[in-house]
Amino acid sequence: MKLQQLRYLIAIVRNHLNISMAAEGLYTSQPGISKQLRLLEEELGVELFSRNGKHLSGITPVGMQIIAKAEKILQEVNNIQILAEEYRDDRCGGLSIATTHTQARYALPLVIKGFRERYPSVTLQIHQGSPAQIADLVRTGQVDFAIATESMELFEDLLMMPCYVWRRCVLVPQGHPLALVDHLTLQDVARYPLVTYVFGFTGRSQLDEAFRVAQLKPQVVFTATDADVIKTYVRLGMGVGILAYMAYDPSVDRDLVRLDAGRLFSMNTTRIGFRRGTFLRCYMYDFIELFSSHLTRERICAVENMQTLEEIDEFFVDLELPVR
Repeated sequence: MKLQQLRYLIAIVRNHLNISMAAEGLYTSQPGISKQLRLLEEELGVELFSRNGKHLSGITPVGMQIIAKAEKILQEVNNIQILAEEYRDDRCGGLSIATTHTQARYALPLVIKGFRERYPSVTLQIHQGSPAQIADLVRTGQVDFAIATESMELFEDLLMMPCYVWRRCVLVPQGHPLALVDHLTLQDVARYPLVTYVFGFTGRSQLDEAFRVAQLKPQVVFTATDADVIKTYVRLGMGVGILAYMAYDPSVDRDLVRLDAGRLFSMNTTRIGFRRGTFLRCYMYDFIELFSSHLTRERICAVENMQTLEEIDEFFVDLELPVR
């Protein structure tokens, strides 16, 4: 059995059993992967995939178990390589992050600026996506860290630590009737068409829950994953915007009025996390602490031995998270 065969095996699974796509991603040939898969199955004496003619149609029960172990083996191989790099030069390497547009645009710039000043030789990549895409990128080892707020059930096999809580705002053009309301209510907001996040992004589920509890049916006329797109359509008069409070830029959005909606909707917790068993380099610990100062190396090491999100939250229960 060879490590390369295990890499081919995992690549096939990640490409939805499409060997041609796996070969393209690994810069090798489809016949070469097919041959190595056949040799691996012959050596093990079991079929890892069910087949429909020449095409893979599913994963066999024993294949599921072997694939799970192969993923752990490759993760440990990667950890060995990272450990060696750490001893060769602890200020060089790479760091990749998967997150939403709001985090990338409004929460991360100063953190990344400070990190780049401290570690100029570390290459940094940021991938934007939905919660499901973010979770999958980290779970499959394509990125190091996930930063997310929504759909924590997708991150159950990751170690997700609380960073900060944030509130929402209601955004309207200058002169809008809501800008004159002294004590904004959900009933006030529900009278107007709404422009907000796509469901599953940036705390959208809490927003919908607030209207449901108040027995109101909001008229959502436009949704987007990008806070800047939401602001564009507020400017066009399409509706009242509901977005993260931190997504309002006073220097750029002077033509819009930001109304604090912290009392109308529950707070959201943004978390940063990584795969269990991941070897974190020194600069990775530093990045997490730059993003959230209470996540010290000591606390992160304590979290690495925890099994559930509830256990992690209990560990941080006495900590007052910053509000944004």
